[in-house]
Amino acid sequence: MDNPYVTVSKLNEYIYRKFSKDRDLRNVYVKGEISNFKTYPSGHCYFTLKDEDSRISGVMFRNYARLLKFEPKNGMKVLIKGEVSVYKNNGTYSLYAHKMTEDGLGDLYVAFEQLKKKLEKEGLFRDSLKKDIPKYPKRIGVVTASTGAAIKDIITTIKRRWPLCEVILFPSLVQGENAAPNIVNQIKKSENFNLDTLIVGRGGGSIEDLWAFNEEIVARAIFECNIPVISAVGHEVDFTISDFVADLRAPTPTAAAELAVPKLSEVNNEINQLNRRANKSIVLKLSEYKNRYNNVINNIIFRNPMSMYRPKQLGLDDLVSRLNFESKNLILAKKNSLLRLKNSHVLLNPKNITEKKANRLLQSMNKLEVLNPLNTVKRGYTLTKKEGKVVSSSKDLKKGDKLEVEFKDGSVNTEVI
Repeated sequence: MDNPYVTVSKLNEYIYRKFSKDRDLRNVYVKGEISNFKTYPSGHCYFTLKDEDSRISGVMFRNYARLLKFEPKNGMKVLIKGEVSVYKNNGTYSLYAHKMTEDGLGDLYVAFEQLKKKLEKEGLFRDSLKKDIPKYPKRIGVVTASTGAAIKDIITTIKRRWPLCEVILFPSLVQGENAAPNIVNQIKKSENFNLDTLIVGRGGGSIEDLWAFNEEIVARAIFECNIPVISAVGHEVDFTISDFVADLRAPTPTAAAELAVPKLSEVNNEINQLNRRANKSIVLKLSEYKNRYNNVINNIIFRNPMSMYRPKQLGLDDLVSRLNFESKNLILAKKNSLLRLKNSHVLLNPKNITEKKANRLLQSMNKLEVLNPLNTVKRGYTLTKKEGKVVSSSKDLKKGDKLEVEFKDGSVNTEVI
């Protein structure tokens, strides 16, 4: 460092040596809350360790990470043993963790889980209440910061995929103390613009940066919005309460734009395909009807209409002939029956019928007279009745029965003793 001006590399090397010589930085014990935790394919873990007032970047290399007894997550409080050193390529210092143990969950993470459970219990996350996202929107609103990558990515993606759509920005704060009420106001404002879809979100950041989208007032504003809402907060690994209450969750703002609109080229291809199918169907129908028309006009009935009537005329003549024949036979049969009846001896001597009937009647009366029980009574016998029925055996009687004894000149009542 003898020269008045040194290169950046030499300056970073000097700072690195200073850190390396400090024994207190070679062996540190730090506690804090994890955020932005990511494990790379290499096996190295990168994270931010923070408390209420400050933060520091951290890394745990694979040879230490494989010894972890738990899975570190955002919002988790941990105890770390390691060292602080400078990465000479970019001049940043970081906490290099050698050992990590759990120390409970951070306050923000606890608050997140508590609100999530509360709103889920109220039914704000139910799929049955979620609105469908229009397939071909004409106007889309975006609630996000007016500057930054999120709004640029959304507009660029929509214009590229579906240039027929109008995009209206509702600029809002997306982090900080006033962000949540600002987001709520812009959501309510958007409902007056006849929008098809509303995108609410921002780019990535720490849990503190995204916290406005974990506020209850924002969640309820999204749930109560009469416009289908797509939540697009942070990166794919980030989840907020807004994601759960929205009608659709997108992993990134760019993905939200892709979900909100179709791709014009794909729609054109689909329309062309439908046109081809429609034309093919029309050609097939025309061919079918043409064949049916040709079959009709080539039918013998149309070429010789009289051929249709001739079989009917022959059939009618046959029926008339049969009717005449059957009628004559029926009349002749009835005429013969009448002649036979006129020549019958019954009609020639009707007294024979009455005499025969009278004789049969007298014979029947004589038979009944023989069977008349009163004739037996006249000869000195009696007829005993019980309740109007003739008693034929003493076995049919018991003490106390009331009887009627009929003589030839009258009847008396008596009782069995």
